[in-house]
Amino acid sequence: MPSPTDRRYSQTHEWYKPDGDTVTVGISQFAVDELTDITFLEVLTTEGQLKKGDVLGEIESVKATSEIYSALDGEVVAVNQEAVDNPALLNEDPYDKGWLIQLRLSDPAQLEALMTAEQYDQQQA
Repeated sequence: MPSPTDRRYSQTHEWYKPDGDTVTVGISQFAVDELTDITFLEVLTTEGQLKKGDVLGEIESVKATSEIYSALDGEVVAVNQEAVDNPALLNEDPYDKGWLIQLRLSDPAQLEALMTAEQYDQQQA
């Protein structure tokens, strides 16, 4: 299944869906498939600034524990508490109900440096 084309993707398998001056952040289906059954999600930054490269959370599955990184600078304006409380949402719907945080971007031009869906999918092939 191709990745949604309405967002950008990072090398570390996070997606960024722009909406005005904010972006919604999540992890890709590829990441979910690699992790298998996700059992725990922790969002480390629930408010304040994130810088490109900062760890924004941690995700655990029956297979591994992985950190989730921010590829953009911005202020955390929302956390998907439903996904934190029920990490299985990421297994079921990583591109919609399983979003992680929303950021108000410091520099919207940073989005352009991320991969398009086509570039991301080619990297995973």
